[in-house]
Amino acid sequence: MKPMMDVTLAVRRQEILSCKTDVLAVGLFSGPQGLSPMLRPLDKSLSGALAKLTTLGDFKADIGTSAVIYGNDQIGAKRVLIVGIGDPKKVELDAVRRAAATAASRAVTLKARRLSLALHGGLGRRFDLVDVGRVLAEGACFGSYRYDEYVTAKDRGRSPRMKVDLIEPDPARARPLQHGLSIGAAIGHASEFARTVANRPGNAIHPAVMASVARTLARNSRHLTCTVFDENRLAAMGMGGIMAVGSGSSRKPCLIVMRYAPRKGRKHRPAVALVGKAITFDSGGISIKPSADMDQMKFDKSGAAAVLATMKAIDDLGLDLDVMSLLPAAENLPSGTSYRPGDIVTTYSGRTVEVLNTDAEGRLIMCDALTYAVQQDYPIIVDIATLTGACMVALGRHMAGLMGNDDRLLAQLQQASQQSGEKVWPMPCGEEYAEEMKSKIADLKNTGSKWGGACTAAAFLRQFVGDKKWAHLDIAGVDVLQSTAESTAQGASGFGVRLLTMFLMNLAKQTQS
Repeated sequence: MKPMMDVTLAVRRQEILSCKTDVLAVGLFSGPQGLSPMLRPLDKSLSGALAKLTTLGDFKADIGTSAVIYGNDQIGAKRVLIVGIGDPKKVELDAVRRAAATAASRAVTLKARRLSLALHGGLGRRFDLVDVGRVLAEGACFGSYRYDEYVTAKDRGRSPRMKVDLIEPDPARARPLQHGLSIGAAIGHASEFARTVANRPGNAIHPAVMASVARTLARNSRHLTCTVFDENRLAAMGMGGIMAVGSGSSRKPCLIVMRYAPRKGRKHRPAVALVGKAITFDSGGISIKPSADMDQMKFDKSGAAAVLATMKAIDDLGLDLDVMSLLPAAENLPSGTSYRPGDIVTTYSGRTVEVLNTDAEGRLIMCDALTYAVQQDYPIIVDIATLTGACMVALGRHMAGLMGNDDRLLAQLQQASQQSGEKVWPMPCGEEYAEEMKSKIADLKNTGSKWGGACTAAAFLRQFVGDKKWAHLDIAGVDVLQSTAESTAQGASGFGVRLLTMFLMNLAKQTQS
C-alpha cells in the first residue's frame, strides 16, 4: 500500500543558520522567559523578528500555534516556522509531538519539499533524547498525512514527497536522536498505513480486500504470516457470530489471522493476541442507521486497521515477542438474507446470543475472535474496536474507553497511553454490567439497557475470555478527526497504533531486563 505522501526522515548534523531548507521549524515556549540561547543567533540574523513577535504579544506560543517569518540572505532557510510548545513548566513529550505535527502540516500546506525541525533545543535536559527523536518522527508523519488518493487533479495542493530532517550539530546528541527517529518513523509510517486502510470507502475495501491487504503486508514483511478463514471454514468451525453479521452482504465474511514470530532469540517470549473489529461498512443491518452521517461507517474497520498497522510496526522494529492478530471481517448490510432482531445465534464458544439489535454487531464478531484467541492459549488478549456510540457520549472525542479484567494489564496500557499521547480512560465492566446482558431465552443478549452501553458491551465481551488477561479499548469517538485543529488532515486518526506498539515495546523491554 503506497503512502499518500512520500515522507523520509533523517537526522542532519548541521548548524541552524546554515541549514538550507524550504521550512525551518523552531519551537518556542509560552511565557516571559524569552528566546532560548539556541535561537538567539537565528533571531539576530532575522533582525530581531523572533523577539518582536513574542514581545509584542502577537504570538502566544500555545500548543498548536504557529507563525511564518520569511528568511533572508543571512540564513539558509527560505522560511522560519515558529511553533508553540506551551508552558515550559508543564511541557510533556506529547507537546513536542504535536509541535512536530503542526510544523509538518504547515509545511505540506506551503508545498515544501524539505522541512527541517529544530524543535528539541533544551529538551535533552527534560527528556531522554531517544524519546524526543521518536515523538518528533511520529508527529512529522502524523501532520504530513493527507488522504487524497481519489483526487484526480495533478496538483493536489501539496508536494508529492517531503524530506524531514532533525537538525542537530552535536554528534553526541545526534546519535540518540537518530535512534529515536528510527523508532518513531516505524510507528509513524504504520499509523499512516492504518489511516489509509480506515479512510478507504466501503466499495474499495470489503472483507476479501481486507484479507488481501493483510496477505500483502505479510508477504512484504520479515516475520509475519497470514491465514484467512473464509465463509466455508467459518461455517465448519461454528463461528456463528461472524457468519450472522455478514449474512446480509454478497461480500462474504472472513476471519484474518496473522502471526508475528521472529526466529531469533529466546524460545519463550511474551505472547499477546490482538483483536481488531473489521466491519468494513456498517449500515446497521435490519436495524438500519439514520442516513445522516452513514458515510462515516466506513470507519467501523478502524480497530482492525490499527491492529494491522501495529503488526507492521512491530515487524519493522523487530520486537522479541510472539503476537497473533485476529481481524473478524464482515459487511453489516440489510437484505433478504440478513440476520434479524429476535434471532438466536450460536457463537464459536457454544454460547447462544439473542439478537435484539442488528446494529450491535461488533460484539458478535469480536466474541468469536476472542474465543479463538483463548483456544490458541494466548495469555494476554487486547481488543480494539469502534464498539459503542455510548463511549463517545461518555468520553467525547478526546479519549478511548479502557476496560478489562486484570489491573496490571490495564496499568501497562495506561502507561503506554501516556507515552504514546493516545489517551485512554478506565471504565468498569464488572458483574453488575454482565447481569444486564443475560437473556431469558438464550445465554446472552447483544444489547443491555439504554444506560452504560460502553460498559455493558465490554461486559458482554468479557464472557468470552475465560481466565486470560484481557483488556478492551473502545475507540468510538477517537477514530475520526472531525477538523484540522489536530494539525493534520480530517478523516481517520489511526488511533491505537502508537498505543499498542508502545505497549508491546514495553512488554519486550520488561522481558529482556
